[in-house]
Order: sequence, then C-alpha cells, then structure tokens
Amino acid sequence: MTSEQRVVVIGGGLAGLRLAARLGSGAAVTVLGEETHAPYNRVLLAEVLAGRYAPEVTALPEPGPALRRGVRAVRIDRADRTVHCDDGSGERYDTLVLATGSNPVLPPLRGLFAPDGRELPEGVHAFRTMDDCLALAAAVGPGVRAVVIGGGLLGVSATRALAARGAQVVLAQQAERLMERQLDADASALLRDHLTALGVEIHTECRVRGLITTPAPGGPAGPRRDSSPLSGSDGPARPPAHRVPGRTPGPGPRRVTGVELADGYRLDADVVVLACGVRPRVGLAQAAGLEVRKGVVVDGRLRTGDPRVHAIGDCAEHDGRVYGLAGPALEQADALAAVLLGGDAEYGGTRALTRLTLPTADGPGPFDLAAFGDPTPLPGDDVLRLADATRRTYRKVVLRGDRLVGGVLLGELSTVGALARTWEGDEFLTAPHDPFHLLTDDGGH
Repeated sequence: MTSEQRVVVIGGGLAGLRLAARLGSGAAVTVLGEETHAPYNRVLLAEVLAGRYAPEVTALPEPGPALRRGVRAVRIDRADRTVHCDDGSGERYDTLVLATGSNPVLPPLRGLFAPDGRELPEGVHAFRTMDDCLALAAAVGPGVRAVVIGGGLLGVSATRALAARGAQVVLAQQAERLMERQLDADASALLRDHLTALGVEIHTECRVRGLITTPAPGGPAGPRRDSSPLSGSDGPARPPAHRVPGRTPGPGPRRVTGVELADGYRLDADVVVLACGVRPRVGLAQAAGLEVRKGVVVDGRLRTGDPRVHAIGDCAEHDGRVYGLAGPALEQADALAAVLLGGDAEYGGTRALTRLTLPTADGPGPFDLAAFGDPTPLPGDDVLRLADATRRTYRKVVLRGDRLVGGVLLGELSTVGALARTWEGDEFLTAPHDPFHLLTDDGGH
C-alpha cells in the first residue's frame, strides 16, 4: 500500500478511527461518520448518563480532514469502486472497510410503533448513541419512573446509570437471571443484591408484551390514566405491578405511560429504555452482494468475498462469531492495519473479558465485576470458588484439564490481571497450586 492508495472507511466509531490512526500516512484515508457529534467512546456512555462524565470526556482523537461527519453511506458500487453518500457525493476507493457497527434490537412489542410510522413513542429510548444518551439524561431525574427492558450487560449498565440520577428504576429481564451470558447463578444473585441496594426493582423471568401509551401533549385530546406510584415512591406503598385494562392509542404523537407484561400486569413508566441487545448493521453489505450470515463474513485477513472490501468491529463475523465488544473491534482494526500496510498479520479471534463497575448505595467504594470465557462447567471440569459473604466478594474459575476456560470475579478484582493473562494466552497450568495462586490476592502481582 502506498500513500496514493485510497482507503474509505464506512463508520466513525472505535474500530474505524483506530484503523485510520494505525494507517497514518501510509494511505489516503477517508472516514465516513454518520453522526454529527465529535467521535466518542461508546463504552463510556453509561458514565455520561450517570452524570459521572461530561460528554467531552468520551472524545476520541479525530483523524483530521480524513473524517467526514454527518455523512451516511447509502450504496456501494463494487464495479466502479465507489461509495455513494446521502449528500449526493461519491467516494472512490482502492480498499473499502466496513466498520458500520450495530443497531439496537427493537423488540416486537405491541404499541412500540404506530401503524402508520416508525417513530418511537415519547419517553421510549434506545441506548446506543450519544444522542440516545443525551435524550435520556434530559428526560430522567429524581422520582422519574423508568423501566429498563433487558437484563444483559447493556441493560445493567443503563439501570445503574438511571439509578445514579435518582430515577425509580424497574428492570425487566426475560431470562431467569441477570447477565446470563457472562455470569453463573451465584454471581448473578450477588449482582441482583447490589442493584437492589441501589433501589432498583428487578423482575426476572418476566416477558414484556407491549407498551401502554396515551396521546402526547399537543396531540389529539384524549383521556389519560394517572399512573400509580411504584413501591418506594411518594405515596402509599403498593405492589410494583398492577392489572389494568388494555389501551389502544389514538392517532398522532403518543407518550408512554406504562409497560404491559405477558401475565397481564402493568409497570407504570415515564421513561422506557430498550436494552435488548444489538444487531450488526449489514444492510450496505447485503445490498452490495457480499456474504452475510450473522454479520459480514470475513477471513483471517478480515477480507470479505471481494478482496478489495474488508469488515471490522461489530458488523464483522469472523470464524462464525460476532463479538459486539470494544476489545475485539480494536484488535481487528490493528490486525487489518498491519495487513493493509503489507504485513503478514492475521486475525485469529479475540478472547474477550467483560468488565463492569457499579456504584454502591453505601460502603467504601464501587462494586466491580469481571467475567471471561465460559463460567458454566462441563462434566469432568474442575471448579474452584472463593466467596466471602462479609466482604460480598466472589471468585470462581473453571478448569478443563490443565487449562483455564472461564471465570467470574465480583467485588474484588485484584487477581483479574493474572487470570486474564493465563486465559488469553491459553497457558498450561503445570503445578497443582497454580489455580489457587491465581485466585489469591498475590496472584495479580
């Protein structure tokens, strides 16, 4: 690759900007960023929502004139090697990189969309972009009733941020426990206890069927049902959900007033947050005739079936896996930069560590969580646990033969560095005391 080679990157998030920075002056790079905001670190949005960080703290370095903000790619012409944009412009490329990220999953809830449109009711928010974050921050304050739908990593992050702003938060999770993909039952129970200590009401094995809406102020007139207070709010205590007849919203703008559960009960809500996961953005790739399964299919050199087109980050599927996490996106960007600069690098996959910090209602500091690999043992696996009920800490690792295959740590992360290095390196545990050493405080040093 030479400085005359034109590289067009569709997507101005972590992966796209990391690639542009790594390529430096090695190519003529143009990044198409759909958002008008300055580039930001999406991982820190929950901290902005919680009020711990100002939006500018999340800023990422801009690649100067290489970034075109507020420009959306609408079509890829692979024959002409041109990306067509919504402002009528076209960007010619020698190499095209798809870093289009992912969209929030919008569940099939009754009342989510009006029959004649795709606008969400007032008070209903996804939690994916800076605009989502700022809109939620403006809508939420002390006493506001918020229902978060989804108890995975995204839902837990949104829940604790809303609680930090003083909202009365109810978390509705369809699965039997919180963060079921990362945590075992014991760790999930501890997480639930910590969220409950923040004043959060948690409903697991709870399926949301629909939204209850009323005409928004300024829309067509219509009766509005007064929402009853949730347990813990001002007014007499009552169960957090109560049965009400269904409501059919009228035409025009609508505002959410509650969430209807599958068992017929209702959770009152001023704000509803949809935190049901994300889905790779693959529309451009599909329309261009590239292979798409769960994501845009790429090989070890992060190439699609068209050798001039690559994909990285949330939209990419490598070896049958879509990660949807920041760590793998950055590793893919680094690997692709090495490939494009003429190296022999090849991406072999990422062993991703999940970390989350939760504030505590009282006590000396935050509650930290880390999970990696598969914390669910198979027959024949060895499991080591250290739990301290007084300190509310929990550590567990799963061993398969002489290898570490997964683990969970809550409340105390002093050993996470040693555990992560052992797991990421797929190292042999040659001495019988190794696992115990990794779980003790001196294992991180």
